[in-house]
Amino acid sequence: MFSIFRTDKRLTAELQAKIDTKTKPLGALGQLEDVALKVGLIQQSLEPVLNKPHMLVFAGDHGIVEEGVSPFPQEVTPQMVLNFLNGGAAINVFCRQNNINLEVVNAGVASDLPEHPKLFDACIAKGTQSYLTKAAMTDEQVKSAFIRGGEQVKRVAKGGCNVIGFGEMGIGNTSSAALLMHRITGVPLVECVGRGTGLDEKGVLKKLSILQQAAANHPDDHNPLHTLARFGGFEIAMICGAMLKAAELKMLVLIDGFIATSALLVAHALYPEVLDYCVFTHQSDESGHRHMLNYLNVQPLLQLDLRLGEGSGVAVAYPLVASSVAFLNEMASFADAGVSTDED
Repeated sequence: MFSIFRTDKRLTAELQAKIDTKTKPLGALGQLEDVALKVGLIQQSLEPVLNKPHMLVFAGDHGIVEEGVSPFPQEVTPQMVLNFLNGGAAINVFCRQNNINLEVVNAGVASDLPEHPKLFDACIAKGTQSYLTKAAMTDEQVKSAFIRGGEQVKRVAKGGCNVIGFGEMGIGNTSSAALLMHRITGVPLVECVGRGTGLDEKGVLKKLSILQQAAANHPDDHNPLHTLARFGGFEIAMICGAMLKAAELKMLVLIDGFIATSALLVAHALYPEVLDYCVFTHQSDESGHRHMLNYLNVQPLLQLDLRLGEGSGVAVAYPLVASSVAFLNEMASFADAGVSTDED
């Protein structure tokens, strides 16, 4: 379904040499050097450029909410979508601050939403089914979500964007992410389930019990697409398809927190090469996110105890990504600056 581009060893060596000969000790810019190398490889260039950074926030509702896994009612999802459209959410603030274009995609919100120039309607259905008793989505709905998520990325790429992040909004989606994580990584469910939008200890135990029942009702056939259909959300499925399309289009993909990474777990299970295009912006305070990052064997740029979602970690970390490209392109080499090295 997806054609993932692979990089060559010669360009890797050339980029690494350019990084290593900057006026600094070897490795002195730490993870910024890793990001610079990755961006250069993605763009197949010794002088990469970040064009028109973009944030797509996918919104969808989850049938499992009716079982009591969240302290917030489902009505909060459309209310927060309106907040995004009115420019009042954290992700709006951070995107404005860093000149990131923000758009919202209705993947499957249970309520009607108004028309808005920043809102794109890709709705598959008004919320998923409760996976306590049946699959959240059909296989056809998952396929449709992949296609529609990819279409949103193609639209953005046609406008000149080559760096993209994905946020989400959907009451109950930490439950879906926990189950996806459990099935794909094998981490015990108790270590995957966290506080979400603010559950107390009693609430976490109730949430865990419900998710344990749901897991028991859906045998594991080790098929990531079936797992996504059983436990996912429309917004998570669209993000998964969007990530794969962004990789196919050779875009830099900035990964947010727990929910976004659950989508990436599915994408990675299907196409491991997708990691070649990803920068992990932060480690979420949601308890399972560290296990996700360990499973993927990746290092996040930041650890700020964020657990908001929305793509907030992407927007906050974007200046670090920009700094990585800036030093690669603008910092003098030892030869340029006439600075001696130990080898001179």
